Amino acid sequence: MDDINLHYRFLNWRRRIREIREVGAVRYRERFKRMLRDGDVLSYQGNSDEVGCYVAPRPLSKGNCYFEVTIVDTGVRGMIAVGLVPQYYKLDHQPGWLPHSVAYHADDGKLYNGNTVGQQFGPKCNRGDRIGCGIYLESLEDGRTTVLFTKNGKEVGTVVVPGSPEALYPAVGMHSLGEEVQLDLQAEWGMEEDGLMMVDSHEDEWGRLHDVRVTGTLLEYVGKGKSIVDVGLAQSRLPLNTRCHYYELEITDAGEKCYIALGLARRNYPKNRHPGWSRGSIAYHADDGKLFQGSGVGDAFGPRCFEGDVMGCGIMFPRDYILDSGDDSDDGDLEVWPKQRRVQNELYMNDEDEEEDGEEKEGSKVMVFFTRNGKVVGRREVAVPAGGFYPTIGMMSTGEKIRVDLHPLSG
Repeated sequence: MDDINLHYRFLNWRRRIREIREVGAVRYRERFKRMLRDGDVLSYQGNSDEVGCYVAPRPLSKGNCYFEVTIVDTGVRGMIAVGLVPQYYKLDHQPGWLPHSVAYHADDGKLYNGNTVGQQFGPKCNRGDRIGCGIYLESLEDGRTTVLFTKNGKEVGTVVVPGSPEALYPAVGMHSLGEEVQLDLQAEWGMEEDGLMMVDSHEDEWGRLHDVRVTGTLLEYVGKGKSIVDVGLAQSRLPLNTRCHYYELEITDAGEKCYIALGLARRNYPKNRHPGWSRGSIAYHADDGKLFQGSGVGDAFGPRCFEGDVMGCGIMFPRDYILDSGDDSDDGDLEVWPKQRRVQNELYMNDEDEEEDGEEKEGSKVMVFFTRNGKVVGRREVAVPAGGFYPTIGMMSTGEKIRVDLHPLSG
């Protein structure tokens, strides 16, 4: 009898061990739908009418508080989302669409926080870009978690969400044919890495980037290039001043049409308008050699520019010039200008069109000049918009690439 009891106890013990293993397997099993995983590569397998979604097997934790996704192929529409979701998130919804989930979407640069309507958050992401997502451990309080998102190792912004990290699982969503990403669930991100990125990348010099990708000093147009609304815009973070009054670009690839414009514009200039086309801007256009000043009709100004040419733009400030910046500090001291704060993504907060929202005050008149290959092409006297003139570059046809030096006279 004792032998029989021992036998049944042994069978029950084995059954219990098997149940524990099965529960553990379910708890730590990755979930995905309409996706194929091959090693670290995830690819979309749907028909573009349905969302594909991947949810990692484990939530973020103190030992693993960050992950990254590298875009291998944007496919047809580049509708790739990276974020955090509950463990049993519905796999036919993009991360960020449903409650208790949050995600950064590559196709429009918006943040989706438990809603199908996104809010402007950061730049769009394209092939080769790395999107990162993690949590700030020091910000865990009152049942809320601060979630951060990065692009190419540089912080884009943060958002506070309800819940603890234990309930937040890394997730990737896709929604069009050909989309493919490489997943790194053990990625690391910190101040040391961010410091290295600042050495290798000049993206922090740009206040606004729309359909333009930055690699060091190289700017590349990544928009559709189909019509005049497909302008790619890059605007400097700081305006020209008496100490830094000139900048240049070199056309390294003219692309299909060389629709490249170099000039100056007011802060928050419309993102889908070439410099010079709208009020508060002036620009020299490479494709036709015309000067545009607050109008869609240009004036004959100088020669056309081609691949290999260097275009420059600067301001001849009066000796007694004072920039109306709202600050009494020396306009030549770059430290007086606002810096990016860690808990906000101010770079892209004003990325919406503000074409005709009332009249803006204009400051003193200055002489703006343009150069081509080191020789002055021409000058034009213009009134400086409130806040100053920001170096602004536009591109509009496939394949256009330029190399920019925002401080060519700094030694």
